[in-house]
Amino acid sequence: QLQLVESGGGLVQPGGSLRLSCAASVVSGFTLDRYAVGWFRQAPGKEREAVSCISSSGTATTYSDSVEGRATISRDNAKKMVYLEMDNLKPEDTGDYYCATVDLTPLSLQKICAVRGSQFVKYWGQGTRVTVSS
Repeated sequence: QLQLVESGGGLVQPGGSLRLSCAASVVSGFTLDRYAVGWFRQAPGKEREAVSCISSSGTATTYSDSVEGRATISRDNAKKMVYLEMDNLKPEDTGDYYCATVDLTPLSLQKICAVRGSQFVKYWGQGTRVTVSS
């Protein structure tokens, strides 16, 4: 069993930056480093989409086209944390951001996570809201 809690959302001006955090609480003997993790977002009235994914060891990452070059995903398995840093935020980045474990190998993660990673999610966090507005 794994519980994920996101934080770091809020109101940001266009062009600004933020860092989202995902804290994992692991029970039943499992450790975070067993899981690849993805960040997903859902804008008002739209379907949830993948933003970025990172392999269990952190060596493989992938980004959606919408955030490529503006986002950096990272993780600290010792602290059971996964982060998403985003720069040059745009109004279209507004939405609820979720972290989730994804059941993908590093190679598969790089190929498909940013496109349809939600199909491979096992555990979801509760989300944190990001609003980009002046």
